Amino acid sequence: MKYSIIIVFLFLFSCGNKEDILLPKAYHTIVGDVQDHSPIYIFFRTKDSDTIAELNRKNSIISTNWILNIDKRLPLKLVVPEVIKLQTKKREEVAHKNELAENYYAYADSIGRNMAFIPFTNVYYNMEKPLKEGLIFYFKKGSDSVLVNSTNIKRTEILNYMNRLKFEVSPTIVLAFDKNMSFQEYVSTKVIIRELDSFTKETPEEFIY
Repeated sequence: MKYSIIIVFLFLFSCGNKEDILLPKAYHTIVGDVQDHSPIYIFFRTKDSDTIAELNRKNSIISTNWILNIDKRLPLKLVVPEVIKLQTKKREEVAHKNELAENYYAYADSIGRNMAFIPFTNVYYNMEKPLKEGLIFYFKKGSDSVLVNSTNIKRTEILNYMNRLKFEVSPTIVLAFDKNMSFQEYVSTKVIIRELDSFTKETPEEFIY
């Protein structure tokens, strides 16, 4: 199975009812095709004046690649706790574990006009502010700038900034995201900073603060 067309709304028909998810959009494809996958959905819901993230994983198969379709309007403080639960379940699985199965976020590449995916299998999330040392990138909701330790730079200049630094060894990179940031902004940021992986041997730890 694979995704083959770009969609802004993802429709799910369940029990005769039509559900929809407004997917994030970005301007670059990181991964363009995922085979042997199971879809998982996190819906945007409201109750009174509260926003709720509603998880639907009834069609997920533990041994397959998981594609998470998450409504872009949801804030990270609601999305990430659900993602952590899913990651924990898959990591702790023994009987049907598949070491090659990956986890991906789905989004729409509005330039290439196709579905695209961000791998996050090896990301470990922490719902707190980072205390460790290293290069810590703080991403604030609605800001085009990022605070790197004590230096403010434009998000689009992150790679140029890193290239100007001299590293004798691979640095420890930590990513910290505002918990009120929307999933749309998170995906857009992840696409922009994707090449940070070339500066470190390990997947950066991610904090939601």
